[in-house]
Amino acid sequence: MPKLRPLLLPRLLAFGMSAAAYWGLAYAVPRQSFGWVLALFGIAFVAYAGLLRLGLSLRAGLAAALLLRLLWLPALPALSDDYHRFRWDGILLAAGQNPYLSRPDELMAEKDAANGSLALEPLYARLNSPHYYSVYPPVCQAVFGLAGWWFPDKEQAAVVLMRLVLLGAEALTAWLLLALLGAWRLPAQRALIYLLNPLVIVELTGNLHFEALLICLVLATFWLLLRGRRMGSAVALGLAVGTKLLPLLLLPLLVRRLGWRWLVQYGLVVAATLAVLFAPFISADMLANVGRSLNLYFHSFEFNASLYYLLRAWGQWYTGYNQIAVIGTGLALAVVALVLLISWRERTTELHRLPPTLLLLLTGYYLLATVVHPWYLTPLVALSVFTRYRFALIWSALVVLSYSAYQSSVYAENLLLVAAEYLILLTVLAYDLTRTRPDEEVHQYQSQ
Repeated sequence: MPKLRPLLLPRLLAFGMSAAAYWGLAYAVPRQSFGWVLALFGIAFVAYAGLLRLGLSLRAGLAAALLLRLLWLPALPALSDDYHRFRWDGILLAAGQNPYLSRPDELMAEKDAANGSLALEPLYARLNSPHYYSVYPPVCQAVFGLAGWWFPDKEQAAVVLMRLVLLGAEALTAWLLLALLGAWRLPAQRALIYLLNPLVIVELTGNLHFEALLICLVLATFWLLLRGRRMGSAVALGLAVGTKLLPLLLLPLLVRRLGWRWLVQYGLVVAATLAVLFAPFISADMLANVGRSLNLYFHSFEFNASLYYLLRAWGQWYTGYNQIAVIGTGLALAVVALVLLISWRERTTELHRLPPTLLLLLTGYYLLATVVHPWYLTPLVALSVFTRYRFALIWSALVVLSYSAYQSSVYAENLLLVAAEYLILLTVLAYDLTRTRPDEEVHQYQSQ
């Protein structure tokens, strides 16, 4: 297409800027160098906006998305140390031990011959959660175990294997995005909104977070429902919940779409899938340990929160100490109320409304959460592909400010940056909600 040739140079420049920024984040900049991290993310997002605005062809965009991910293939995650726990759990699993039954500090305290033979001691010093039981669900554990079985003492090889699994999931995600966009008569290029997003590339491919599998399985749930394969969809949702627990929030949104009779069958298949996944690990001790870790998550951990930080400040002023135990419970109940309210108010049975409704539901969940890590927002980016809402894309850029907490060995958040993040986000969210009604999302294209 000759008329597009003048845009070739700007496109190559934007792609080159992206590649340079990702190379720096992958191989040159440690997490503590917040200024460099912020600058490189900024370059990546400017290039991302440029690539989308310059009107890449779908083929060129898919090729760019693949190449920018492959750039990370041999890199060790630089902005997250969670992968050390992935390897720890995987090595235990490959050796026939249940990773849910003992904390790392408990295993190291035993110092028995079996633990010594696993060569866990060098890895232990690098864990960020040695005093907590594992909470990673069984689908994640299967990938960890595969890496632990093949490469128990080869860090880079284990990381590459896990990254290849996530790249496979991302490839299937690309196919599902295109299939769903086509089924709902939305432009195929919208898939690039997710596939080229810097937060998605850095956090899922680069930092090795398993939201990549979660997103793939949730989209598979949508696709199978759209094809009328309800039980296959239920299995996909069960696998999604077996990756991260969050997709359970989707079930109430299916009440009107499936009807109670089908929903009961659907829920039973989801439960059966989870039972099969958890069967190799299940025990009273395992349930108690996972419960303890989840309790700590909701009642002790805090990071990059919004409403919770306001309530925490009020609680400290009023009582003189952190009220997270009470506030965490209250916010969890507020999430339940939000889910029920949205499910009750949504009158439609149309499947094309699932992505925008789930997007708003998850957004509400994260605004009520006590912990919002950057990679948590990647499902919002995926869901925004099917809507006219753009607040999730803005948030995907703003959340990078949370990396300021890692500038030194002493963890300390900059609350001014947190406030700036959420003030801008809420402004954009309010604008999106006033200019776009959910029922406009797909009909605007179906009428074309």
